[in-house]
Amino acid sequence: MEQLIRQFPLSFPTFQRGQVWLVGAGPGDPGLLSLLALHALRSADVVIHDALVDRRILTLAGADARLESAGKRGGRPSPSQPDISRRLVALARQNLRVLRLKGGDPFVFGRGAEEACALAEAGVGFRVVPGITAGIGGLAYAGIPATARDANSAIAFITGHDASGQVPDGLDWPALARSVPVLVVYMALTHLDEITLRLIRAGRPAQEPAALICCATTPDQVVLTAPLAEIAALAAGRSLKPPAMLVVGRVVNYRATLNWLAGETP
Repeated sequence: MEQLIRQFPLSFPTFQRGQVWLVGAGPGDPGLLSLLALHALRSADVVIHDALVDRRILTLAGADARLESAGKRGGRPSPSQPDISRRLVALARQNLRVLRLKGGDPFVFGRGAEEACALAEAGVGFRVVPGITAGIGGLAYAGIPATARDANSAIAFITGHDASGQVPDGLDWPALARSVPVLVVYMALTHLDEITLRLIRAGRPAQEPAALICCATTPDQVVLTAPLAEIAALAAGRSLKPPAMLVVGRVVNYRATLNWLAGETP
């Protein structure tokens, strides 16, 4: 990879000491990292990473970089968001190059905005490096297009739980069910039964195609497909682990033709 970078007249911004870079690591496959994300990994003094960042990606950090886990996983002891933000500020004030490495994209259900605001309020310089969000990359690896001309002209990305850990009550579920052809629900596994039931009660057809994508783009990727009314029961019969996304809509039907990953390892 470094030889490839040297062959092209690319110019990367300098990772300054005392800065924090909020970088998206993508959904899992190291090949989905951006060149700028790789540059940040090679340059950082310390990498504060989420639990969802693939271990193979962490091996790309510089030899002298210090790795610190800031992963938040449900039901397990983990740092609070304010603690993480304070840690980023403290490390930057030690004149270190601080890489905050987040799964997917920092600004798509990644709480990157909260961390960026904390840095701005503390007067710490920062840069945001977008990553491929699971709602795009994960669908592609499952053979499901996010949009298809004959299936949808809109798509909605939804979180499967709010700050309290419960299914969001503030969403207009009937409006989503009626007006958005394709729904992608992040972090859907814990409350999958309730989410599917809410959608059906709000008017979504019980027999509409649905898919559950677990550990997208990694060697552990699992994709289940079933009608919306049956997907939760199908998942309950399997030993599945997060992260997982629920996809609802006619685009799921494309998987039968577009499952290009079958027989390969992400």
